[in-house]
Amino acid sequence: MDPSFWHERWTARRIGFHEEKPNDLLMKHFARLDLSAGSRVFVPLCGKSRDLGWLLEQGFRVVGIELSPIAVEELFTELGVKPVIEEHGPLKLYSYEDLFVFVGDVFELMMDRLGPVDAVYDRAALVALPETMRKAYAAHLTRLTGAAPQLLISFDYDQTMADGPPFSVPRSEIGKLYGEAYEIERLESIAITGNLARRCTGSEEVWLLSRR
Repeated sequence: MDPSFWHERWTARRIGFHEEKPNDLLMKHFARLDLSAGSRVFVPLCGKSRDLGWLLEQGFRVVGIELSPIAVEELFTELGVKPVIEEHGPLKLYSYEDLFVFVGDVFELMMDRLGPVDAVYDRAALVALPETMRKAYAAHLTRLTGAAPQLLISFDYDQTMADGPPFSVPRSEIGKLYGEAYEIERLESIAITGNLARRCTGSEEVWLLSRR
């Protein structure tokens, strides 16, 4: 998907994917990752998600990456803090205390810049990408994080009924993308709600990916 798509969405304020409170499924299931306080959590394609603030409140260090500088600037503004901004090759890094957010293309982020992470929380990254990009993304994320355990939220619906994003990524595809590196456990499946429910029916699913 062309980066201009997401830049235009943020410029035009077409950000229906943004939730005004921490995600309920995150709060319900994140403990299954069994992380200790101070663990470092990576959130790809993080936008200005309220989930980042919630993770910080739980005592975790948080590192994200987001394509839109508008989203990242609004994230720090809404948290009420002024970040330090540094150049990191093709990326910029915004940081304040235990929060670090890279601005740029996730495929430009490499291990030496990201550093070690203890877990991944993916609510809006895999489902934001069309099928043609998801294999490359999953392989990159697995390498980038050393196959760190993941809490993954996905959607399963008839793709002919609605255009993504968010795209439908059923269990069979998650197995193909991650089955070699991870044990995959579905933690919950609920009916789709919100804006997407106006266009289709299906399920929102929560997955625990544990390193093999």
